[in-house]
Amino acid sequence: MRCGSKNAADQQGQNAMTAPQITGAETSAANHSPLILALPKGRILKALSPVLQRTGIAPDRDCLEESSRRLRFGTSDPNLDVVRVRSFDVATFVAYGGAQIGVCGADVLMEFDYPDIYAPLDLGIGGCRISVARPKSMTEDPTKGQSRLRVATKYPTIARRHFASRAINAEIVHLNGAMELAPTLDLASVIVDLVDTGSTLRANGLMETETIAHVTSRLIVNRVALKTQPEEIGALIERFRAALAQEIAA
Repeated sequence: MRCGSKNAADQQGQNAMTAPQITGAETSAANHSPLILALPKGRILKALSPVLQRTGIAPDRDCLEESSRRLRFGTSDPNLDVVRVRSFDVATFVAYGGAQIGVCGADVLMEFDYPDIYAPLDLGIGGCRISVARPKSMTEDPTKGQSRLRVATKYPTIARRHFASRAINAEIVHLNGAMELAPTLDLASVIVDLVDTGSTLRANGLMETETIAHVTSRLIVNRVALKTQPEEIGALIERFRAALAQEIAA
């Protein structure tokens, strides 16, 4: 038994001597994965294209094509990938660490108010506003002298906060689209929605009555990622900062 134990120990020692040693650098390389930049689909992505060009970040060509069914794309930077998601989902991807950095509208940040998100830069693109609107045919403002109001919106937090500041209890009808139909079909007295030119409101017989907030797109970062990967995340922030400075200088 002692002889067998000695032979086994000798064999283990030989195996340990001949086994390949993995260095810390190799372990880091093996665990390395690209940073993820979350971008919104639609008009903001188109407006963002010149900014990306100035940063030197070139996503795969089909990233900017609405017809592409892919959701994840490589870029000219091997350490950075892009995911393309719904504008309302960008903040969620970044807040929960699915992406370390992203671009989303200030409206989304106002609505969700994630504590894990840091917004270091206003990119100055995608300008619009969050507004209250009602039918043109409505002769009296339904918000005047009321303590309760039914509001159709995809921004329940923003709407409740806005009307609460005026001592109005907002009953929310949560819609994700076709908001303009709500007053004409008696779903709500007013709507709270994102407005660009106002042409959709006018085409559906509505008019703006209040502007709650002006909105532009922001560069956002996951706070934990910024602490654990400060050099990589910091370098990306500086690339966007430099791109904005180039635009101002031009």
